[in-house]
Amino acid sequence: QVQLVESGGELVQAGGSLGLSCAASGRTFSSYAMGWFRQAPGKEREFVGGVNWNGFSTVYPNSVKGRFTISRDNAKNTVYLQMNSLKPEDTAVYTCAARRLISDYVPREPRDYNFWGQGTQVTVSS
Repeated sequence: QVQLVESGGELVQAGGSLGLSCAASGRTFSSYAMGWFRQAPGKEREFVGGVNWNGFSTVYPNSVKGRFTISRDNAKNTVYLQMNSLKPEDTAVYTCAARRLISDYVPREPRDYNFWGQGTQVTVSS
């Protein structure tokens, strides 16, 4: 099992950039696929990026493609989400998730992940 703690969320202006981090505890981090999700009040949780166990495969939805980049550093047990060209509609609580999976496949649905952090608030002002 793994415990996840997000950090880096804050208030930014539209058009700006922000980087989020997700620190994981446990000795088997390199065996996990990692994903980032976001959820705004009254809306369903939305997938915003995922990376497989070795960092060679990444996936993004069209809503963030070209603006967000997910990466990982297994030596530091950390996954990152770099967000550029932020829009007010990006405002949400951002949460990282983990699934033990050694594969090129990157899960994209919340039900496919087993472990979740508590989230960090990102607010993009108009």
